[in-house]
Amino acid sequence: MRILLADNQPKVRFALRVLLVSMSDISVVGEVTDADELVSQIDSTNPDMVILDWQLPGLREIGSILALRKARPDLFVIALSGRPELGQAALDAGADNFVSKIDPPDRLLATVSRFQKQLSGMREET
Repeated sequence: MRILLADNQPKVRFALRVLLVSMSDISVVGEVTDADELVSQIDSTNPDMVILDWQLPGLREIGSILALRKARPDLFVIALSGRPELGQAALDAGADNFVSKIDPPDRLLATVSRFQKQLSGMREET
């Protein structure tokens, strides 16, 4: 599974990359720091999943997750935030899942693994 990381904090992106490369069949195909880069990197890297900081600079200006869905309807989107109370807003806006940055890392890994299995099943059907 190909994952694009979208967070303006270098330490968060680094931690996510380190966490994700421990999983089998995962490839981090890029990292972006704002919404403009996110849209262009989705086109150029063709990810299966975006792990997205819900407060990514410029995200509101591009129409949030709706713009991502327009470009790639099959894209899995996991929203992240250090503010757990924003989870419902992210889900209401179209995120497939929400993980708080203060949750244990295992929660993110379990979420990624679940989507990885779902993607694998979809590919077997085609």
